[in-house]
Amino acid sequence: PCPSAFQDPPTFTVRPKEEYFQEVGRELVIPCTAHGDPPPTITWLKVGSTGKSSAQVDENSSLVLHPLIKEQHGLWECTATNQVASVTTTTSVHVLGTSPHAVTNVSVLPLLLAANISWEPGFDGGYFQRFSVWYTPLAKHPPRAHHDWVSLSVPAGAQHLLVENLQPDTSYQFSVLAQNKLGSGPFSQIVTSVPRGFPVTTVPPEPPAMTVRVFLSPPRALTANETVRGVLLHWEPPAHTSVALSGYALELRQDKGGWEVLERSIPGTDTQVLVPGLIKVRARQGVPLGMYGGKGEVLDGTREASTFIPAHGAHGWGHRYPEGVAVIFSPMAACIMNRRRAARGRKRRQG
Repeated sequence: PCPSAFQDPPTFTVRPKEEYFQEVGRELVIPCTAHGDPPPTITWLKVGSTGKSSAQVDENSSLVLHPLIKEQHGLWECTATNQVASVTTTTSVHVLGTSPHAVTNVSVLPLLLAANISWEPGFDGGYFQRFSVWYTPLAKHPPRAHHDWVSLSVPAGAQHLLVENLQPDTSYQFSVLAQNKLGSGPFSQIVTSVPRGFPVTTVPPEPPAMTVRVFLSPPRALTANETVRGVLLHWEPPAHTSVALSGYALELRQDKGGWEVLERSIPGTDTQVLVPGLIKVRARQGVPLGMYGGKGEVLDGTREASTFIPAHGAHGWGHRYPEGVAVIFSPMAACIMNRRRAARGRKRRQG
């Protein structure tokens, strides 16, 4: 053999055109020649072909397609090979006058109770083509025939379609079909997708109500002074508080009866309150002055004060405590005597 220094790799002398268009059933001849040392061998191959092609190669290494059929549509390769190297060139064959080719790259985007279907059109066979989207819920039994599927027409020129009113969390099969004046092409590959359902929001249960016991020190230096308008109570704020002070509450009772709230909403910034309609009669009883916060249990202390009776025509106070605030008072008191009861007692002694 000759030394490799004198051998040449293949070089194309005639390349095929980029594209060829021919009617189905006719003959199409595509040239392809090359030279080299040693002379190369020319072969033709349809890209993507799974079996032997019905194509023929003449004595000039040209591709001969006769009669031209729909399946010969596509990309073809011409390869020149010798002992030095191989070189390849390609061309596209378009077969006219056929039904459309299948669409490719079908994609399904799952949405809320819907799906967006998109694809790339195949060759239209030389005529205007339209598309339709076919879908069906995925059943447990074997795949259903396409005639049992639901079909939706796609607007002219569009390469996508929104399929709505799907069932949530249900598998669906989708396929796309192309049609032209000569008929329908093959269905596309089947794509399975599951539309999204409404998001499920889990609301955590509310924590159980808890009673927080907050202990407050009592007001200090509680005093009572009689005035022309009633009795003026004065006190000092508690020495130490672990929470913000919201206000004070005032209670009273008659003889040894139960405690009654006289005033529940004395501002926490106040240090005195006027109780109208009471007259000072003697000392050594207690006036209950309680504190309360926004939440929790409130305690108060007992301070020495005086005993009072209602003045003539006095009606006292009667305010309701706001709902939702828990207040517990310690047993500290002022004994309020009813004027009528005192009067009956004097009559007995005089009689």
